[in-house]
Amino acid sequence: MILCLIFGVGILTLFVCLCLCVYLSRSFYCVFYVCPHQCDWPPDLIGGECVLCNQARMAVDIPGLVAVVAFYVVILAIGIWASRKSKKEEKKCDGSKSEVTIVGGRNINVLVGVFTMTGGLFFAKPMRSKRYVTMLDPFQHHYGNSFTTALLFPALISDILWVACILAALGGTMSVILGLSSTFSIILSAAVSITYTFLGGLYSVAYTDIIQLSFIFFSLWLCIPFLVLNPASTDITHTAFLNQSNNDPWMGELKLEDAGRWADEMLLLALGGLAYQALHQRILSAASSTRAQVTCFAAAGVVFIMGIPSVVIGAVAASTDWNQTAYGLPPPYERGEAGKILPLALQYLTPSWVSVLGIGSVAAAVMSSMDSVLLSSASMFTQNIYKTTLRTQASERELQWVIRASVLLVGLAGTGLAFADDSVFAFWLVSGDLIYCMILPQLICVLHFHRANSYGAISGYVVGLLLRVLSGEPLLRIPPVIFFPGWREEDGVIRQYFPFRTLAMLASLLCIPTVSCLVELGFSHRLLPHSWDVLRVFGEKVESESEEKPAPQEKQNSIHNTHL
Repeated sequence: MILCLIFGVGILTLFVCLCLCVYLSRSFYCVFYVCPHQCDWPPDLIGGECVLCNQARMAVDIPGLVAVVAFYVVILAIGIWASRKSKKEEKKCDGSKSEVTIVGGRNINVLVGVFTMTGGLFFAKPMRSKRYVTMLDPFQHHYGNSFTTALLFPALISDILWVACILAALGGTMSVILGLSSTFSIILSAAVSITYTFLGGLYSVAYTDIIQLSFIFFSLWLCIPFLVLNPASTDITHTAFLNQSNNDPWMGELKLEDAGRWADEMLLLALGGLAYQALHQRILSAASSTRAQVTCFAAAGVVFIMGIPSVVIGAVAASTDWNQTAYGLPPPYERGEAGKILPLALQYLTPSWVSVLGIGSVAAAVMSSMDSVLLSSASMFTQNIYKTTLRTQASERELQWVIRASVLLVGLAGTGLAFADDSVFAFWLVSGDLIYCMILPQLICVLHFHRANSYGAISGYVVGLLLRVLSGEPLLRIPPVIFFPGWREEDGVIRQYFPFRTLAMLASLLCIPTVSCLVELGFSHRLLPHSWDVLRVFGEKVESESEEKPAPQEKQNSIHNTHL
């Protein structure tokens, strides 16, 4: 029965992807061949030439394609094996079966967890000790369903846009190295990720992440010697600063007047990820609070080590005389292709087999991110919307199928947006700002400030949103209303160099406890009539306190029984 289900889902996914591929392509060759000049997609191919630039189509690197497909098959096989392990755990589980899909039955060990998460120092213990299932559970317990839904939308939109961004990046990388159309690359990667996440939930995500992240580590470090020793590359220690070489420095220069913007973006990247469900899903899957914290510490060190190859590759590419390579002049930065520097460096500065390993690492990174995002979105919708609002009497089997359907829908939505223009990337960046400015302060307060209530949470939400929107956004062509110190007009566009994102986050963080305490003080001292408590926050507290009056005797009995 399981094999039939796996085979059916695989065939269905491939059929949907093939239909999408044929529908979006103007010819069959568009799927497998790419114009060497990267013309607008999809091109018309007539007689082996692109009608947009009259250039011969770029042949596919068959050995590289075979190696990448073999890697995908291995990942899919591991995902299917993990899904069978998940089914066995569901039979052993005495509690909720859907928790096995969402948090792996809370028995993911430290080694697996290190490969699947980072960060969470201040969130691991309070989240895991209270046995939450998703990041939104504490909000639902404190504020109710309506406010939780308001927090779900920016998180869900951010996840879908992130899927689109990483798939589009993978398509561009494969088109450079393998000569493969980005269409085929995007659809193949999405089909594999959706299939094993659909089947196995967190178990498939966690065990495939081990292979994927291990492959990323070894393949990128393997590329470093070939890049550094390439004759066209200058020693990066000589090109680090301008006064040591005629080349442009790769370290750049941090000016004092730009410090605010750099600090703002650094804090956004460092702290913004703490408010993503993909992180907390791994924390909540740990066997205990201690294991969750140990996993966080270990993963932080692994992330630092895995980030070194990216820095070295960028430094080597900036120190390369591209005129000595087949790429020629002008260099990638002057052509506006700085965003493709990784595939370009692998293609023109390393042997072909090394570049194939590099593209495999990119594919592994994309699938590792995509499967986590798919499961996190599906988990939040199922646990915090469907189960608590839409279908409170839903069975465990129904919830599991809702998770699978959500995985499929989020995956297809992100895959479809991957074929859009660069505006998708801009929207994702803005959605990341909203999570940093709005959701992160809420998460801090709901876990560490127990007097927070719905009035403070709503006030902080509105303050964070307003400050971020009124600060403007050049990517979306939204002019600023608030001009912070240090703003500049560049090419007719006003840019803020003040750390306005962090200011919005801190204002929201300060607003939540302040308003919560003031409102509680007003109602408790009868400065405000109880009829004004439209959210019924303090009425519910009085009822709960009256219901919990016999709790001390129960507590004594439970302690006595425990001692016995």
